[in-house]
Amino acid sequence: MAKRPKIVFLFDVDNTLLDNDGVQADLRQYLERTCGVAARDRYFEILEELRSELGYVDYLGALQRYRREAMHHPIVLRMSSWLVDYPFADRLYPGALDAVGHVRQWGKAVVLSDGDAVFQPRKVERSGLGRAFDGHVLIYIHKEEELDDVRRLYPADHYVLIDDKVRILSAIKAIWNDAVTTVFPRQGHYALDAREVAKYPRADIELARIGELLEHDLRSLLGRT
Repeated sequence: MAKRPKIVFLFDVDNTLLDNDGVQADLRQYLERTCGVAARDRYFEILEELRSELGYVDYLGALQRYRREAMHHPIVLRMSSWLVDYPFADRLYPGALDAVGHVRQWGKAVVLSDGDAVFQPRKVERSGLGRAFDGHVLIYIHKEEELDDVRRLYPADHYVLIDDKVRILSAIKAIWNDAVTTVFPRQGHYALDAREVAKYPRADIELARIGELLEHDLRSLLGRT
């Protein structure tokens, strides 16, 4: 009897399991309402500057930089509370937790995310994803550069990578080749950017939404027909 392969399912967070575009829209509205349009725009300018420097979105780092320009504005402190206390569980995509539970019948499910060392873990915990993944959470600066560490921590015969960024899917596919099945949920602004998506090879599996993962069995997720 053939040995069943050891499988690990690697899930991105932002715009894969959690509607991060929606979180940013709420933050824009909050800043405009409490600080005004100029302050809102300046904060997001800093956020984009930091993203270009670091390679990930650093909300609290952007707030620290903004604080230098608005040191005596009390809204800065309220803004930090708004960020860390945001109800991220309300922003999980429909079917996200069910999708995680669905694949766990075949192997371990692990969060594989990029982000800072404070706010991103907070987001994972506040959303309930930490519990859904039994604490199996990896957060890097550039996850596609940390695949040796992923293999060390979660060795497997085959990986299934679910991510809204086709750039990431393509980069990891080029390294792991047939050892990974790439799954592309077309959610969020990166996934819906047709010009960006067209730059890369197609993923092994495309989903209109994360909940569609429930329609796939183990055979299809291993790339077998």
